[in-house]
Amino acid sequence: MRILLLSDIHANLEALDASLAAAPSFDTIVNLGDIVGYGASPNEVANRSRELGKVFVRGNHDKAATGLMDLDDFNPMAAAAAIWTRDTLTPENLQWLRELPHGPVSLPDFPDIQLVHGSPNDEDEYVVSLGDALAPLITLTMPLTFFGHTHLQGGFFANGSSADGFRPEYRTVGQAESVPLHLKTNARYLINPGSVGQPRDGDWRAAFAVYDSEANVVHFYRTPYNLKAAQDRIFGAKLPPRLATRLAAGR
Repeated sequence: MRILLLSDIHANLEALDASLAAAPSFDTIVNLGDIVGYGASPNEVANRSRELGKVFVRGNHDKAATGLMDLDDFNPMAAAAAIWTRDTLTPENLQWLRELPHGPVSLPDFPDIQLVHGSPNDEDEYVVSLGDALAPLITLTMPLTFFGHTHLQGGFFANGSSADGFRPEYRTVGQAESVPLHLKTNARYLINPGSVGQPRDGDWRAAFAVYDSEANVVHFYRTPYNLKAAQDRIFGAKLPPRLATRLAAGR
């Protein structure tokens, strides 16, 4: 089975559309959270997400935009976007986002896979470095965990007494590309498909991944999208301008 992995769309409809257009054939979709926040198309992205898939994990911006967490830990720009999103969402989408499940979430028919937003130990925890990943990797009972939250494509693995991190390496900065990662059967993995709508690794392209369970391979993808249209929506919504300009830098 081929599983399309989407995470951190952040209400960026143009990036979501481009990712779906660039994705190879797949059998099912999972969404690792932060469907909304930052971007200016929360209802369009929520509607599309609801149409496409049934397996979701809630993200911190999903919680913030629906009143499930306070905004004390958000910077002023993120907090302003959360409040705008809350006021913009339809009642149906607001309720749907509020009811998204807390991770870890199991994937039907795949007992060796779990889905989280932040960390298997804490849904709001950032797993950025190998040091962050060590505790989850040591305690993991699942061989394969897909996570989001950091907006950094790649991940970490532990094999016996050794552990390390990895990032896909691409040849360009503006074309559609993919990089495969062949998984070892005796290792435990934390894998982040990257952010569809808000990359933070210096690459502006939308990021996603596809897991091929038969070949035991994760294919990482980057694809360009209509950046100006996404920026214009943010400007038009009178959201903080920095939310638009930073998209071009992938930060």
